[in-house]
Amino acid sequence: MKKRKRMAKAKAPSIRPNERKFRELMIFIARRSESDPYFGAIKLNKLLFYSDFLAYLKLGKPITGQEYFALANGPAPRYMVPIRDRMISDGDIAVQKKETYSGVQERTIALREPEVRQFTPQEIDLVTRVILNFSKRTGVELSEISHKFAGWQWAAEKETIPYAVALVGNRPPTRNEVLRGMKLEATAAACLAETGR
Repeated sequence: MKKRKRMAKAKAPSIRPNERKFRELMIFIARRSESDPYFGAIKLNKLLFYSDFLAYLKLGKPITGQEYFALANGPAPRYMVPIRDRMISDGDIAVQKKETYSGVQERTIALREPEVRQFTPQEIDLVTRVILNFSKRTGVELSEISHKFAGWQWAAEKETIPYAVALVGNRPPTRNEVLRGMKLEATAAACLAETGR
């Protein structure tokens, strides 16, 4: 019984944002997206989001640890604008405004190479696959895809989306999973009834 109490009190490891890695990830994505005609602010936000949340799911921790929150266009880094503005001031990036058929596109242009040594090979591989996977998608399409993510659906406007939501799927349970859940529910009810005496 003591072991259970200790486990119940254990906290999930805290995730600390790493602004340096976030800046380098923005530069990495911008550099790799130079030839992408759909690469604008919305797409950059979604590529950052997918990179961090997929890293949490696949590698056990996010790449940058930045806080993401729910906006109308889907998840976005909460501190993107002030960090981007500092990067512009530091000469790391520029933002180019370009007229497109759907409005003004704000393209982030990398003014230097990213410091890839900030990342593990697994992180570089994951981000590269995210960029390639969405290379033919527009920012609007990525926004619509991100609206299927449970974390965005459950969050109120401007509410932080916890990384742990990456572990939650939204597919319907299989018949075997439903049956197992019903069995566990009955067992849990019996345990609660017994301890409630």
